[in-house]
Amino acid sequence: DLLRVTELTAKDLARSARLLQGDHAIFQAYLDDRAKILGLSVAAIMAADGTVAESAALSDAKLVAKPDASDFADAANGEPTCGLLASGGVFVVLRPVDGLAGKFFYAARAIDPLALTFSADAAGVAQSFHVFEAARRAIEVGFAIVFALLALTMLFSAIWLGLAFANRLVGPIRRLIRAADAVAAGDLTVQVPTQRSEGDLGHLGQTFNKMTQELNQQQGRLIAATALNEERRAFTEAVLSGVPAGVLGVDAQGRVTVSNAAADRLLETQHGGLSGKAIGEVWPELADILAQARSLRLRMHQSQVALRASGKERLFNVRVTGNPSQAEQGNVITLDDISELVSAQRTAAWADVARRIAHEIKNPLTPIQLSAERLKRRYGKVIVEGRDVFDQCIDTIIRQVDGIKRMVDEFSSFARMPRALPQSDDLADCVRQALFLMRVGRPEISIEEKLPDGPLMAPFDRRLIAQALANVIKNACEGIDGRGAANERGRVLVSLGREASGEIAIAVSDNGKGFPATDRNKLFEPYVTTRAEGTGLGLPIVAKIFEDHRGGVELLDGLARADGGFGAKVLMRLPAPAIGPAIPQPAREKALTR
Repeated sequence: DLLRVTELTAKDLARSARLLQGDHAIFQAYLDDRAKILGLSVAAIMAADGTVAESAALSDAKLVAKPDASDFADAANGEPTCGLLASGGVFVVLRPVDGLAGKFFYAARAIDPLALTFSADAAGVAQSFHVFEAARRAIEVGFAIVFALLALTMLFSAIWLGLAFANRLVGPIRRLIRAADAVAAGDLTVQVPTQRSEGDLGHLGQTFNKMTQELNQQQGRLIAATALNEERRAFTEAVLSGVPAGVLGVDAQGRVTVSNAAADRLLETQHGGLSGKAIGEVWPELADILAQARSLRLRMHQSQVALRASGKERLFNVRVTGNPSQAEQGNVITLDDISELVSAQRTAAWADVARRIAHEIKNPLTPIQLSAERLKRRYGKVIVEGRDVFDQCIDTIIRQVDGIKRMVDEFSSFARMPRALPQSDDLADCVRQALFLMRVGRPEISIEEKLPDGPLMAPFDRRLIAQALANVIKNACEGIDGRGAANERGRVLVSLGREASGEIAIAVSDNGKGFPATDRNKLFEPYVTTRAEGTGLGLPIVAKIFEDHRGGVELLDGLARADGGFGAKVLMRLPAPAIGPAIPQPAREKALTR
């Protein structure tokens, strides 16, 4: 800028050189104005030898330096000549003035301190730039790391803030989840802590707490009701277990829902548990009675039916109760075993009939027999014609009267059975004596025995048991006689021992014609027999004897015959504490109990 100003001033002086030289005052004023206007520190006209011809009034003499001759020569050749004074704070320009021969315009201006330091600063900046350029990669990596760290910091801060906000948002939900898990595990006392600042979630927690409180109260009431029902059920089961009759609860579909111990005992050997089974599977006869009761729509329907329970045919009184208006509640079936009662009633009735018949028949028998014998003695020698016919008629009368007497004696025995007087005795010896008498009387029949080696002590009435054994063995021999023509020898097997149930059993088996396949229980009724010559009182007397001993009698299939059939077997039981060998049972048994 100073160089340009100096060139312009030199040119202006050259154009006005004549005017300025003619008037020294004007020249001096011009120079002063130019120095002031241009802000020059020194404005002077300098000769080629370095002397100052003219200078502005404001010029600082300290800033006037004498240029070298080479500087004047360069300026005269038109080359821009400029430089700094030795102090370094003043910039000097030297230009020739064409209108003034051999004269030069010398201008100087103090340099701004910033301009003085600019080059150094520029050099420093350049140096720093080179340094930074050399370390640019490291700086870029450093900046990248810084930016990455800042980004990660901001990211983690955002994640942390998001998680904190999410935790604050889902905190109540988590508490609800934990409480719901506790409720699912059975803890109904759990409560969810709530805060008003949680808004709808807090309200949800309060609602959940109310729900758990209500569930806890309902659970308490249910537990109390269940305990009460359990007490009632235990009481009902205790009552039912003590009832001798069988009780079955049946639902609307005909399936057993409840049964007492007596009903379970009736089917224990055949079916096991009754619960859940259809009544038709248990006893088809009961299904028919149940269907009949439901069709009649009665509160109580009663019937009697013969059922097989534990291999024995028994007579039951069946009662079906229920509410016809609420058929979906099912029915209750009660089974009363009246076999013994009916048998006792029949026995008592027949005993009364026997007493009456014996009383009515026995009185005229003796006069009839005596009259027949007297006729034979008095008129036997008088009658000549037809004597044989007369004697035959009289003998027939006497023989029939004897037969009627024997029948009346059996009537009397059945009607007046002596009361059993059990005493501890050897039952094995009693059986041996009965077998000895039958072997002597029936040598053609093989009478075998399976008796304990030692004595078998038991409380029994020896006379009545011996009478019953003799009757049963006699019936076995008559059954062998009644089987008709046979190539095999008759056999009677008598066994004595203790069964698994603890009872003492006497079994008399034969290979005779056997018992009928059905209605064997009727053989225990008086005057029912399968033999033409039998009276039908033998088995009823045997049954009554063992009933008086608190035992029982069963009719089973006996020994196998050559034709594939089975004989008869009478199994008599006595309660006794004695221990003996168990009686082996045949593979096929059809039992009926008295």
